[in-house]
Amino acid sequence: MLIVASCLLAGCSFLPQPKQDPTRYYVLTGPSVAATNQGLVKGTLKIGVRSVSIAPYLDGKAMIVRRGENEIDYCEYARWAEPLATGVSRMLIARLQGSDQVARVVSQPFPFDVPRDVDVAINVLRCEGRVRDDGVTVVDFRCDLEVIRVAGKESVGGEVLLREVFEATGVDWKEGDYAGLARGLSTAVAQLTDAIIAALPAK
Repeated sequence: MLIVASCLLAGCSFLPQPKQDPTRYYVLTGPSVAATNQGLVKGTLKIGVRSVSIAPYLDGKAMIVRRGENEIDYCEYARWAEPLATGVSRMLIARLQGSDQVARVVSQPFPFDVPRDVDVAINVLRCEGRVRDDGVTVVDFRCDLEVIRVAGKESVGGEVLLREVFEATGVDWKEGDYAGLARGLSTAVAQLTDAIIAALPAK
């Protein structure tokens, strides 16, 4: 009894101390709708953003590092705080809403009472850090992109305004810096938004 009491008084414990969880969670970042709208004279275009689809290997919580062309590392302790498709769509909508050409942005399922001028369709092919064969580390973001005119009173629907495999360029990344990877991928989505805005019709 004396030994037990002494251990309790001294703060001793026979149980192992719990280990701190090293997992960190990240999100794509961008300006809020309120911030992008501030002080702008808004345009008249109404944009529909179709549900963002992603390659199956990206459809998980772990952030990804690609080595060369074929090796994929799933980073156990660096995770997305939301589904990647949700984050890309959220940031895309916010940035499009901030364009001075755009009056409103809606996402699928589209409301019946909001006629759209243009639809945007995105299929994300890559969204990760990459270690190239020469050791250089970069952000690798690619997607199939379509910007399509929607039928209206003054236009014929189905006209493809832009169709391409979009690839972000010039975004560096340091291996092991997952906050930096999240920022770099956010920059890539911002570049994607700029490409969409450049393809919008004048109205």
